[in-house]
Amino acid sequence: MSNKIKLRTGVLVLFVLIAAFSRLIPHPPNFTPIGGMALFGAAYFSKRYLGFLIPLAAMWLSDLVYNNLILPVQFPEYYTGFQLFGNFWVYGAIALVVAIGFYLLKNIKVTNIALAALIGAVAFFLITNFGVWATGLTYPKTGAGLIACFAAGIPFFGYTLLGNLFYSAVLFGAFEWAKRRMPALQF
Repeated sequence: MSNKIKLRTGVLVLFVLIAAFSRLIPHPPNFTPIGGMALFGAAYFSKRYLGFLIPLAAMWLSDLVYNNLILPVQFPEYYTGFQLFGNFWVYGAIALVVAIGFYLLKNIKVTNIALAALIGAVAFFLITNFGVWATGLTYPKTGAGLIACFAAGIPFFGYTLLGNLFYSAVLFGAFEWAKRRMPALQF
């Protein structure tokens, strides 16, 4: 692997890690970098497996901190003991957003990024809310329970979409700026 490819990969990994750990900064519910870093990984990693692996690994690392150091302080009645993994429905949704990015971001343009962020937000909403319902812990496993679960999630959708758009703009914009300043980051 050439030094140019190593540098580019290292910078991409750093961008995704910074985005993932920005989840630890106080923010409105669901206004997170999750969708943006999934789309960013899909668009820029030259090897598809890295497009999946890096955003998922960064999410897992930030989950270790968030689920074991922050949430137990905020909600001690719900978070006790060490949690090795976050919500598998969330990880599945991230993987699907990466796949959406592979499909829609072959040509990196603002319109494609915005469309991928919108579709990614819808996919994330559908998968994660279905996951909440499927556990049967909060809503009955009935059609009415599923509808109630999706209805309860609607107020959070706007933040998910805004988070996707904001973090996509930051990540894509910062990397494009960095590529102009450091030609070694270009392919």
